[in-house]
Amino acid sequence: MSIGSIAVLTSGGDSQGMNAAVRAVVRSALFHGLEVFAVQRGYYGLINDDIRAMDLRSVGDIIQRGGTVLQTARCLEFHEREGQEKAAANLRKRGIDGLVVIGGDGSYQGANKLDKLGIRTMGLPGTIDNDIPFTDVTIGFDTAVSIVVDAVNKLRDTMTSHERSSVVEVMGRHCGDIALNAGVASGAETILVPEVPFDLDEVASRMKVNFDHGKRHSIILVAEGVGHGQTISEEIYRRNGIEPRVTVLGHIQRGGTPTHNDRILASRLGDFAVRCLIDGASGKACGVIKNELVATDFDKVVGTKKPFNMDLYNLALRLSQ
Repeated sequence: MSIGSIAVLTSGGDSQGMNAAVRAVVRSALFHGLEVFAVQRGYYGLINDDIRAMDLRSVGDIIQRGGTVLQTARCLEFHEREGQEKAAANLRKRGIDGLVVIGGDGSYQGANKLDKLGIRTMGLPGTIDNDIPFTDVTIGFDTAVSIVVDAVNKLRDTMTSHERSSVVEVMGRHCGDIALNAGVASGAETILVPEVPFDLDEVASRMKVNFDHGKRHSIILVAEGVGHGQTISEEIYRRNGIEPRVTVLGHIQRGGTPTHNDRILASRLGDFAVRCLIDGASGKACGVIKNELVATDFDKVVGTKKPFNMDLYNLALRLSQ
């Protein structure tokens, strides 16, 4: 079945590069002669028919901007069948043949439900957590890691000057990829992630041994899924008498201009999603594996946990001695 028009929305937590992805979807669709629409505020806007036509000017000067110009919002109504059917009806009413959803796992689950209601859908992995399977990297991850590395570099300067240690809490409730990659890139002495059990007695003991041998500072990177950074600091102090200062980077990791890697990734995936819809594909998540563009069924993606990179984690252990 041919396709004449598509819509695009961003959903869930924002990530740097979402705007580049929106731009790519709109411009690629227009290049192929399609009508393009944007949905404001994700699935909330889809249910409430907050949909507008897009042209080339609509996405001018956004490739370098963080966040999402389409905005995002929670929508409990969409969790119910009635809400999903209302969203699908709004798309049909406007004659929209396909939908590109940019977001994480929850956004994919929503797109999968619309696909099963007969709406042709494609998903783009927009999340800083890098927790979407069947893609090597997600849109926003590279920028988030760069922000953490920059922060740790600055912290190390002052920690060295004052001979102190620092606990840095970063995002990652269920996935420790930000902590792991930023930790390796910044030379952190300890990396705590939810995927790997750890022993705070061992962490505290190793820190004390290092201090006894003249090392006067260290960086401990903590993924938020492990626990609060303040709690980790207090437990270390209770064990070895060394009190690390705590920095919680929080939502600053989601902001800022996307790196060139995220802009290129988003551009490739956005164009790919449009071409997949034109070719008749639906119900699939777009990704990049070994630099090759791939499309994987939503049912497979939402039911699979992304494997943790133990090779990189073990490298961090070897280099932190």
